[in-house]
Amino acid sequence: MATQMAFRQWLIKENFVPFLLLASIFLLVLRTFFFYKKSRKRKVNLPPSPPKLPIIGNLHQLGKMPHLSLKCLAEKFGPIIYLQLGQIPAVAISSARLAKEAMKTHDLAVASRPQFFSAKHLVYGCTDIAFSPYGAYWRHVRKICIFELLSAKRVQSYSFVREEEVARLVHRVEESYPSTTNLTKMLGLYANDVLSRVAFGRDFSGGGEYDRHGFQEILHEIQILLGGFNLGDFFPSMEFIDSLTGTKSRLQKTFRRFDRLFDQLLDEHVNQKRETKEHKDLVDVLLHIQESGSDEIPLTKDNIKAIILDMFAAGTDTTWIALDWGMTELIINPKVMERAQAEVRNVVGDRRVVLESDLAQLQYLKAVIKEIFRLHPPNPLLLPRESMEDVSIDGYDIPAKTRFFVNAWAIGRDPESWENPDLFEPERFMGSTIDFKGQHFELIPFGAGRRMCPAITFGTASVELVLAQLLHSFDWELPPNTKPKDLDMAEVFGITMHRIADLIVIAQPRFPV
Repeated sequence: MATQMAFRQWLIKENFVPFLLLASIFLLVLRTFFFYKKSRKRKVNLPPSPPKLPIIGNLHQLGKMPHLSLKCLAEKFGPIIYLQLGQIPAVAISSARLAKEAMKTHDLAVASRPQFFSAKHLVYGCTDIAFSPYGAYWRHVRKICIFELLSAKRVQSYSFVREEEVARLVHRVEESYPSTTNLTKMLGLYANDVLSRVAFGRDFSGGGEYDRHGFQEILHEIQILLGGFNLGDFFPSMEFIDSLTGTKSRLQKTFRRFDRLFDQLLDEHVNQKRETKEHKDLVDVLLHIQESGSDEIPLTKDNIKAIILDMFAAGTDTTWIALDWGMTELIINPKVMERAQAEVRNVVGDRRVVLESDLAQLQYLKAVIKEIFRLHPPNPLLLPRESMEDVSIDGYDIPAKTRFFVNAWAIGRDPESWENPDLFEPERFMGSTIDFKGQHFELIPFGAGRRMCPAITFGTASVELVLAQLLHSFDWELPPNTKPKDLDMAEVFGITMHRIADLIVIAQPRFPV
């Protein structure tokens, strides 16, 4: 025991950790040198590539806003470029034509996912839908999501949740008048409450027993960690450094907090007689599938938690970002706001409440939502894919195990596909068949092919109803002495892309409060 204590003291005294880091970097240099030497022997017709630096390759060229950096590189080197990101070979695609080739022609060959360090620790070993590698398990859980959790019938069954939460949002906004409203915060509460009630049968935005778990705080931390930089994602041989820097400890701490909360919620569902409920939530559905057994791959408790976590990590932010950017664009484009409001108010009339049955008649509103997703896709680079075999795209050879980035943000602003691509003009979609459901590669905010987000129907329903209701119930303006040009339109890049600043507005109720 004394010997062990003395050894620990020696480690501290001699600064062993910095020594280990230096030694690791030296080994990495040697490994990278031999990797480059070996790669030169293989003659393959790779896509154009920007100049590289030793060891890190093109990693420094991604910058803090990779979707912007990759767009600039595409303008110089072409719509498909080859990148060496540390030890990871990668391809970035920035045109609709090549996105179609990658996600349709070669959909199966590039249908897998890289195993990200943060996802492995947060999402139950990547046993969710988004981060799971391609294989039998992923096909099984995707089928469950499409046919059991996110089918059109199931989404429609939760219409009462959307209607009630929209009413709560309207009430919150009404209460703030005549003072200013932090609309960004209120839209975030709406998105969280809808998903919480659909998944668990309860919300977490109010006080009480569940508020003390810090649900909102944990979810925000997960978003940050999933979108953060981890050395091991680009230098797999150096993954252990993420343990030395404290990243692994932070991931484990966040995971344990969320896991304890999920355990409590699942236990409550199991112990109570949930079959007597009039409306089953998503946990009820997954537990029923688990109890019924499966001839394919039985769901474990951790599998259920991974799927539900996916819903929150993806579904909440998608709705929130679309609404926040959407209201921002409408307020700074008053002619668009005026036309959208006129359409909604003409269809709904003197009724205070917009019904989901009204939405089919709101064609201009649907065009507004498409334009929101074109300019502000929630995940600008989608989730990276990984090729499972060698493929040829646009005449170039792409080796297996290459990471694929599809720049949906750049594709949505490509002048070859769009006239006046940087302007917010929903009119471009009036009379157009272009949609964001994976068939038109000029507009792919949710991806396309096998790896397309399965929650499009759910997300669209949540966005359409609340946007229509906000336009119907309020007249919107910026605070005094604030002009549209004063708004900070900068973005915060992560696994999803929020505005950096909250939207502060004045919302004048149209109906007596």
